[in-house]
Amino acid sequence: MRRAGRLPLVLLTGLTFTVYFCHHAVNGRHGFEAKKHLIERSNIVEQEIGRLEAVRAKLQRDLTLLNSERPHPDMIELIAADVLGFVRADAIVIAPAQR
Repeated sequence: MRRAGRLPLVLLTGLTFTVYFCHHAVNGRHGFEAKKHLIERSNIVEQEIGRLEAVRAKLQRDLTLLNSERPHPDMIELIAADVLGFVRADAIVIAPAQR
């Protein structure tokens, strides 16, 4: 008789632990939802790294052109136009349309 009374208690305890661990496997700090969030964040960071590497490559190219004994004339003209707003008198300037 004592065994028959314990069986439902053991089953209920086992079920409780199973539900508890399943809940934490999905929603816990290291669960499936956290993993999904980390993968999404990783993809966003990888895209940002790609953009920053492109900018770095452009800056490295510009630095190489400026560090030579005599800077490349096109590089000087590009910097003068972008940074200072200066252009040659015979240059054709195409401005973006105003909205």
